Amino acid sequence: MPYTSEKPGTRPTAEELRARIPGWGADLDPADRPAFPREQPGIITGAHWDLPPQQPNPGRRERSVEHLRLTPVFGTAQPLRGVAGVIRRYAYDTYSEGQTAHWLLLILGDRVDAMTAHLKSFATLRPDNPIAESGILGERGRRPLASRVGRGRIDLKHAWLDPILVLGPWVLTAVVTIRTLRRIARR
Repeated sequence: MPYTSEKPGTRPTAEELRARIPGWGADLDPADRPAFPREQPGIITGAHWDLPPQQPNPGRRERSVEHLRLTPVFGTAQPLRGVAGVIRRYAYDTYSEGQTAHWLLLILGDRVDAMTAHLKSFATLRPDNPIAESGILGERGRRPLASRVGRGRIDLKHAWLDPILVLGPWVLTAVVTIRTLRRIARR
């Protein structure tokens, strides 16, 4: 059973594993494993419980399809909401954490959440300012080009891509908005 202080049930013998898995047992020598003393039975762990008490569940929480239940303790700071929440919940309900689709959907949910936050900022008195938030204005007057060249900076390899990634979505949104407004005005 997961999340208990006891080890799981019977394990296959070393001979069974060696016959089934090529190369199994390369680390059987205890001298090669720094955690070997802790693997011995009877070592007191200090845990005062067999199974940690379950945190109360305030509502539907996402969990991996590999597990039968939630972990005993889980975070509740960022509940899922909106379209991004639907995408993330679909990733958790449908795909295992070992599948690429699970992680790609979580990344997509993150991007949708970021775009939603940017769009919401336009409804406030202080909308997002991509120029100031990129930090480029902080370099003005502090030798921005000299600080980037010849200093062994690793980020020079992708420095040309940064303006495209930071400003690209804003420029694309502006172009789409202007074209949409022009089409509406023509009608």
